[in-house]
Amino acid sequence: MAAKSEKFDFLSFLGRLLFSSALVFLTYNPSGHSFIHRLVEVFPSVTPFLAISGILLVIGWVVYVKATMEALGTLGLVLASALFVAVIWLLVDIGWLTLASSSVIAWLILILIALLLAIGMSWSHIHRRLSGQVHVDDIDE
Repeated sequence: MAAKSEKFDFLSFLGRLLFSSALVFLTYNPSGHSFIHRLVEVFPSVTPFLAISGILLVIGWVVYVKATMEALGTLGLVLASALFVAVIWLLVDIGWLTLASSSVIAWLILILIALLLAIGMSWSHIHRRLSGQVHVDDIDE
C-alpha cells in the first residue's frame, strides 16, 4: 500500500525555516543571548538545565545537518553557499548592504546557515515538485 504523500507548500517551508532559525540562533547569535554565551559564562559549573539544553541542541543539529547532507550532498551545499555569497556580494555592490560591522557579517552567516538547513530539510519535496521524481528511502516489507 502506497503511503499518502505529505502536502508541501510555502508554509511547510516556513515551518522548517522557523525551526532551523531557532536552532541556529539559540545555539549562537551576536546579541550575547545564546547557549554558547551561557555556557562560557558558567563553565565549568554546568547546570542540569544547561546540559539538557545542550543535548537538545545537539540532537537538533544532528537531525538537520544529516538530512541536509543526505538531501543536497557536498556539491549541493557548495552550490547553495556560492549562491548565497554571490547574493551578498550583489547587495554590497549595489549599496544595500555594508559589511563594515563584524556583527552584521555574523548575522548574515547565521541567517544563511538557517536557510541552508531549511532548504536541506525541504529539498526532497522541492525536487519532487521540480522534477516529478519521487525519492524512496524506506521500503515496507
